[in-house]
Parts: sequence; structure tokens; C-alpha cells
Amino acid sequence: MRPTRALIDLDALRHNYRLARTLHGGRALAVVKANAYGHGAIACARALEPDADGFAVAILEEALSLRAAGIQKPVLVLEGVFSADELPLVIDHDLWIVVHHAGQLAMIEAATPGCALSVWLKMNSGMNRAGFEPSAYAHAWQRLSASGKVGEITLMTHLARADEPDEEATRDQIETFDAVTKDLPGPRSISNSAGILGWPDGHRSWARPGIMLYGADPMPAEGHGVRPVMSLESTVMAVREIAAGEPVGYGARFRAPRTTRVGLVAIGYADGYPRAVPDGTPVAVDGTLTRIIGRVSMDMLTVDLTDLPASGPGSRVELWGNEIPVNRIAQAAGTIAYELLCNVKRVQFEYTGY
Repeated sequence: MRPTRALIDLDALRHNYRLARTLHGGRALAVVKANAYGHGAIACARALEPDADGFAVAILEEALSLRAAGIQKPVLVLEGVFSADELPLVIDHDLWIVVHHAGQLAMIEAATPGCALSVWLKMNSGMNRAGFEPSAYAHAWQRLSASGKVGEITLMTHLARADEPDEEATRDQIETFDAVTKDLPGPRSISNSAGILGWPDGHRSWARPGIMLYGADPMPAEGHGVRPVMSLESTVMAVREIAAGEPVGYGARFRAPRTTRVGLVAIGYADGYPRAVPDGTPVAVDGTLTRIIGRVSMDMLTVDLTDLPASGPGSRVELWGNEIPVNRIAQAAGTIAYELLCNVKRVQFEYTGY
């Protein structure tokens, strides 16, 4: 079998959840949407369930998969329902739903759910993506409350620029949310991962940690104590030596400045490693840092082994993980860690720390 794998450290995942809840205070929904950011939603939810206050997913299908796998803790569906005929599934599987636009509010008013729905009412406090406008928020709360269809309403918003610690937009969002909700009862939720780490003024009843659970610090100044959960690994499968001036890979982007030992590694962009990384992007071979040379191909990439004479076929290669932060690779590729982690596929997933 091809020796390319994603090692998932469930002990690190649990550590990161506990850290998030401790830093924030109150309760925390572990966000496991998008297959737990590429880590495997069911395995991650099972590992977290003894500790977690609940979970959050993007869509109903993700919530139903967790319930089918035996997850019993609360599950919040962040996009809410798309049609009224999904509400019976919400009731049958005891799910919580976000209401963020007038159509969803009308669906609830027209429904006959048979028991009280658990609703999180979302405000657009400045992101301008989803949620009721501040001027309409109290009225939406009043309609939900008067409908007789819901129980406790949790008040929520989402931060757009919390990963920019010097940007006042986050403080403006927090102040807007507080001003609009000051006379409304119910728990509050503001903080995503960056909000937990960088904006203690926004800590409320519930946190919603996402990317920090998986060991990628969303803040520019890292060092908050999150531990990498995924290590993306492969091996060197062949080695060749090329002379100074010879090219490597598609487009001859890299030309050897000297006689160069080239290691061929069994991973490429079809596995989720980004094609966009430049020459010089770090990799670790047998625990020692070296660099990518040449363009990443669909199934393979090439690394510089010139200064690693003991490394060759069978040598372990880490693309990101404990030795190379995924944020470093994301920066080299001009993207974010979220995208890299979500894109990992066609590799063996191996879990430790059950």
C-alpha cells in the first residue's frame, strides 16, 4: 500500500478542547463541521464526547451522521434548516438549530413541531454574511418567543476579523451585539477560536472553538499552547542525482545550483498538499528540515536530499505536523490552514489516543 497517511492524535485534540474551554470559561461547542476540518468527524466527536458540552456542524446531514454514530451530546446546526420538512428531523434527533434569516423564522412560526425547538438566534453584527440586522434582531427574538414553538433562545453572532488583534472591527462587533441584546434574556455566544484566544471581552456563555481544536493557532502571534492534531506523512520512494543546471519537475521551475540529490516523495496535490507552494517550502525528512524543489505534481513531489546523505528510499517525510506547523505551509501556499486540513484525501487515516 502507498505509504502516505494522516496521523490523527486524539490526545492532542482533547488537550486543545480543554484549553479552549478553560481560556474562555463557560461552555464550549466543539466545531466538527466539514468532517472535523478534514480530521474525521465521527472519530473526533467520539474522542471529545466525554469532555465536550456539545458539538457544532454546518448542515443537517453532518448532524444526522453524528447521531447515527451514537453521539448523544447536543449538536448545533450552524446553517439551520433549508426547508420546513427538515424540522421533523431536527425534533426526532434532538438537534439545536441556528435561525439567521426571515425565511427560517417563518418556517418555525408555521410548524407544528410537537415539542419546543432549541434555537440560536444569529445577529449580523458586522460580518454582513448571515444573521438578522441589529435593528431587526429584537423583533426576530420577539417573534420566536411569541411563536410558542421554541424553548430557550441563545443569542449569537460571529466575528469577522478576530484574528487581527489590532483591528477595532471586532470590538465594534462585540459592542453592537451587547447593545442590542442588553434587554433580552438567554445565554450568549460570540467567540470562535480567534475570539477565545484574542478577545476576552467577547467571552460569554458559550464558545465555539473550531480551528484551534485541530492545532492551528489562528492568531498572528502563536504560542497559546495548542497542539497539532494531524501529521501528514509519506516516504521517499526513489532518489536520483542531477548535475548543476539540470531542472526538476513540470515547467523546469527549479534548476539545481549544484550537484543535487533529489528525493521523490509519494504525495501530491490530489492528496491535498497544495500545488502552489514555492521552491524552498520546508519538509522534514527523518526529522531534519529540508526543502521542496520543483513543482508539486498530482501524485508526487520532490525534495532536496543533498545535505541528508543518510536519507533515501523509505525515509519518513513530514509535510506538516509536529515538526512543521501547518500554518507555515499555508502561508507558503498563500492560503489558510483551514483549507489545507479540509482538503486532505486519498491518504490512510490512522488514529492514536483512543
